[in-house]
Amino acid sequence: MLEWLPLAALPAAGRLYQALGERRDARRWPPPGRIIDGFHVLEAGDGGPAVLLEAGIAASSASWKLVQDRLSLHCRAVSYDRLGLGYSAPPRSPRTLDNLVAELDQVVSGTRLPQPFVLAGHSFGGLLVRHYAARFPQKVAALVLLDPLEPFEWFPLPEVRRRMLARGVALSRRGATLARWGVVRLGLDLLLLGSRRLPTMLAVAASGKGSEVTKRLAGEIQKLPPEVWPRVKSHWCLPRSFSTMAEYLKRLPEYCAATLEAVPLRRLPVHVLSAATTPAEVVEAHRRWALESAGGSHQVIEGSGHWLQLDAPDAVAQTIYTAVMQARPGIWKN
Repeated sequence: MLEWLPLAALPAAGRLYQALGERRDARRWPPPGRIIDGFHVLEAGDGGPAVLLEAGIAASSASWKLVQDRLSLHCRAVSYDRLGLGYSAPPRSPRTLDNLVAELDQVVSGTRLPQPFVLAGHSFGGLLVRHYAARFPQKVAALVLLDPLEPFEWFPLPEVRRRMLARGVALSRRGATLARWGVVRLGLDLLLLGSRRLPTMLAVAASGKGSEVTKRLAGEIQKLPPEVWPRVKSHWCLPRSFSTMAEYLKRLPEYCAATLEAVPLRRLPVHVLSAATTPAEVVEAHRRWALESAGGSHQVIEGSGHWLQLDAPDAVAQTIYTAVMQARPGIWKN
């Protein structure tokens, strides 16, 4: 009987490790921006037109760090964390497209962003900002889309992609459970301390082949300045980050099935950047968005992966500069 006591104590130890870690992270890594109505908003620079940056499906304002630093030298640049991600509060409503668009507008109102502004979105964020601009065309001066998600990629849903999404949802839910018991925190803490073998074993035991996704995400995070790493790590030790990602993945076909009113978007400049690794049919859709807009442009960024703002921040910033200058010629600082 006594030999089972150490094993019985593991769950309690894991919960304690997680609770103490959350308290430590809150003390050491407070939000760098403001909390407005539950949203973490990071603002930098001044002048106009302003730029609002929308992150990818499970990313936060941290993913815009390299680009936002460059933009802040010339204009006001605002990034934020959607509810359930980064420093923002847990979601208060289902993660439907209507709610996401409404919450984006809530951020616009809360920051008193001068209108019209330039709206930039990465990946899923590129889909979200198109819906926002179609609903509020008077508020948007131009769109910049970084390797944006195209609806036909996930709707209608072929069987291979249905299985892929189902696995992603299952792994995300498993991640939430493991985070709740301190396993994710232990693995990431050991990784930051320089240990490789044990974190890899934990990831494989928890996720199987899904651990490859973790490795790829870690590789992208390492492109950010080192001072950002502990903040991102602290977010991905939280169960709500995984739970939010699970809901996004589950709803992805629903997002892609939603009707997008393209007419208002054709009246705006739409600048699209495609990654060199993006499939040809998706790149062609990107090119059409730019071609059918008023004064838009399209460019394939050679040597880049999907995370363009990390692989090519100068090219991304320059494209956003172009949109800003279109929005109000003559405001650019020398």
